Amino acid sequence: MARYVSEAVIRRLPGYYRHLRELEAAGVVSISSRDLGEQMHQTPSQIRQDINCFGGFGRQGYGYNVSELKERIGEILGLDQPHRMIILGAGSIGSAIVRYPTFPMEGFRTLAVFDSAPEKIGTELAGVPVYSVDALEDFLRRETVDIAVLCVPRDAAQATLDRLVAAGITAVWNFAPVDLVYPPDEVVVVNVHLSDTLQVLSYKMAHRGEA
Repeated sequence: MARYVSEAVIRRLPGYYRHLRELEAAGVVSISSRDLGEQMHQTPSQIRQDINCFGGFGRQGYGYNVSELKERIGEILGLDQPHRMIILGAGSIGSAIVRYPTFPMEGFRTLAVFDSAPEKIGTELAGVPVYSVDALEDFLRRETVDIAVLCVPRDAAQATLDRLVAAGITAVWNFAPVDLVYPPDEVVVVNVHLSDTLQVLSYKMAHRGEA
């Protein structure tokens, strides 16, 4: 039986991976849970509990081997396997994602962008071709795609998701500002609501210093 890991732990794993990658690049060989916790503003016990969800990787009196722990967390996150992506929507968010330099380094390769605007179809974004959204199903029949990134307007999001699910896409990264309806046994959807995080920042500013 698969071990249950809480959503909170899963959301902290990319932070561990990012910090360990930076430490490795700086030539750091080992690090304690205390030092890693100080860098990430977490307690040492939280660090150890999170990492122990996947087995014991540290040694008493030595701490964690930075390269080994980074590699293991990368495997847990699935970063040891390449991921082929498409982007639906060549607007501001879609353009930013296709140009983001870290994604290819982590194995996320964008194969194509799809849009409905005639002036964008047939062009390229950072070397990635932009196709008509009408060509989506034909493309998915020809190519293996692991992740679809949804950057379309709210009123087009559900219909676009329905097309993706019908075409066999099983993982969607959704930037559309809407809660989508989908069969959870067929597709995994992760929502990114940008305004939510900005509102959290606003709350913390308004309540700064409160107990």
